[in-house]
Amino acid sequence: MNSIKENIQSILQRESQAILNIPVTDEFEKAISLIVEQIHIKKGKLVTSGMGKAGQIAMNIATTFCSTGIPSVFLHPSEAQHGDLGILQENDLMLVISNSGKTREIIELLSLASNLYPELKFIVITGNAQSELAYKADVCLFTGAPEEVCPLGLTPTTSTTLMTVIGDLLVVNTMLATGFDNKQYALRHHGGYLGQLSRKQSNDEK
Repeated sequence: MNSIKENIQSILQRESQAILNIPVTDEFEKAISLIVEQIHIKKGKLVTSGMGKAGQIAMNIATTFCSTGIPSVFLHPSEAQHGDLGILQENDLMLVISNSGKTREIIELLSLASNLYPELKFIVITGNAQSELAYKADVCLFTGAPEEVCPLGLTPTTSTTLMTVIGDLLVVNTMLATGFDNKQYALRHHGGYLGQLSRKQSNDEK
């Protein structure tokens, strides 16, 4: 039987390899271009969504985008069916996450959102590139669908790690595309250590 240290090393290796195996395709460039066009240029906002663990990742992506110059909000797919769909406006862009690509609430959300704004575009992060959700997407970012490190193969572990990493890839490359700098970061992040550090960096660059 493996020791805890051996198990930890194995998990780290498996998750690290899964990250390195994320397919880097032209879809990433398309996604970043859409975010820049719809939010940075046309002044819409990014609306993220997901159920369960994927929803928590979607919420994190939204807050990270907010602090880096891309107005974003998380929309719970169930609450969307009870009036919260009204958060959507013209020029918005949706980023939805579903590992299976079959999450009923997310598929229904895409249908409802399209009925409200037929021109609305969707970026999808999924572990199933052949799913209904992937086919409905304007841009599909495939995780590579690695096995979960959970010993049961069920608990979202590796899959949620990859969702987070893909979110980081989008955020960082959007920052580079829009020229987001320390001064702009400081204007959006007043409190805490990061706010203090960003103001110091901004002053040092003057």
